[in-house]
Amino acid sequence: MTRARYGVLLAPLCLAGAGPARTADPQLWVSNEVGNTITVISPRTNAVRATIAVGKRPRGLALSPDKRTVYVALGQDDAVGVIDVAKAAMTKTIAAGRDPELVVVSPDGRTLYVSNEEIAHASAIDAGSGAMRFSTPVGVEPEGIAVSPDGAKVYVTAETSNTVSVLDATTGRVLRTIHVGENPRTVAFSPDGRQAYVTAEAGGNVTILDVATDSVLGQFPIRDGKTKPVRTAINRLRFVLGDSAEHPGFVETLARSGYRFVPPVEVVDLTARKVIDTIPVGKRPWGIALSPDARWLYTADGRSNQVSVIDTHTRKVSATIPVGDRPNDLLYIP
Repeated sequence: MTRARYGVLLAPLCLAGAGPARTADPQLWVSNEVGNTITVISPRTNAVRATIAVGKRPRGLALSPDKRTVYVALGQDDAVGVIDVAKAAMTKTIAAGRDPELVVVSPDGRTLYVSNEEIAHASAIDAGSGAMRFSTPVGVEPEGIAVSPDGAKVYVTAETSNTVSVLDATTGRVLRTIHVGENPRTVAFSPDGRQAYVTAEAGGNVTILDVATDSVLGQFPIRDGKTKPVRTAINRLRFVLGDSAEHPGFVETLARSGYRFVPPVEVVDLTARKVIDTIPVGKRPWGIALSPDARWLYTADGRSNQVSVIDTHTRKVSATIPVGDRPNDLLYIP
């Protein structure tokens, strides 16, 4: 296989308008899972600009293509919250089936896709009318959900089944079930859209899929396989992974790396398929986001109630920002 040179950052997601809306400044949004809020941060100053009250157990975040609307999965409300970016206020909720965890938006902004963890389904919802387009049984404990860059397929990870279900994005029909690493968490696509990377938290590895054929191209461990990758951020040079920091063997792995009890972000060279750097951050770095110019990397440190700001030139934390209770997901709005 010819392997494209991409990189990944691992930590452990609308409505089309007349034209792209632009904010005066970029924004970083943080869902606070226990605090039931979203924190809005200015990346230019690292200051908190707003705190938005939302529903119960906000986790996954997604941005509409026109950048005017943010969607948040509200797990204990069985809904997706709809937030006006300019007003920094939730305007309504859309029924999303039982226990939505993560949410993504179709490229045309017309459809929301959610993973319904408790009922082992993946659902598609009309972003305008709120009508349920389909709800499809998938593997046990679905979490990660991603839509292919062409909008044709939806990929859903199942933590207990150790599978990825590939669905037809229009009908919800299961096209293929792919066995991957143990406890798969999320799916991220390469910049050219040809490959998908599936993190396996308990397996401590990443599975590479061919998007055209939905076949497994390969799998590689993160360090010795004891690091627990969850969510990812990819640019054309590096792949970054966040570690869940909540599993046996984690402290041992970090101690050998010299960081001692400090959860890491792993920087992975996807050509060599190996970790090239480890960056200590706060406890349980779950969410992860990269600025469009790849200059700054952010992690939502769930058990430290903070966001770590990483200078990608020095690969060190340059600042930490206090946020709400149990930050979970991050969304960068340029």
